[in-house]
Amino acid sequence: PNRQDVPQISPNRQDVPQISKELGIHQSTLYKWRSNWRLQGEVVPASDKDPDRWSAADKFTVVLETAGFNATELSSYCRERGLFLEQVDRWRQTAQDANANAVLTMAEQRDLEKRHQQDQKEIKALKQDLRRKEKALAEAAALLIAAKKIQAFWGEEGDD
Repeated sequence: PNRQDVPQISPNRQDVPQISKELGIHQSTLYKWRSNWRLQGEVVPASDKDPDRWSAADKFTVVLETAGFNATELSSYCRERGLFLEQVDRWRQTAQDANANAVLTMAEQRDLEKRHQQDQKEIKALKQDLRRKEKALAEAAALLIAAKKIQAFWGEEGDD
């Protein structure tokens, strides 16, 4: 279905059951239309969440769709979708900031993974060593207690 075939969803983000009741359109049809629009790249949130709680993909789609818009077009776009200009500006800034961060090269990623594997091996070896030393300490403590008991026993009998 074309978006013009269906009345626009209100900016107050009504839920599908409410829209279904108001328009007399079965809920499954509305869900199907929403799914199709999402596949076509339209920004149709998967839920009735506040736009600030939309997924990163939905927010980024809005940024992409509005990239070439002038102020009038952007205002109209925001009104149709129940968005504020400040939200779109904030999402655009977030996308720009995310791209400012350095991305690891493949060689750096492989090196990082190799170091991680080495660290995991070292941790495993240290845990085994710790278990071995704890067992040895427990045995030494048991021997020390036994030696004290024997000494106490012999020491008491030596008095007789």
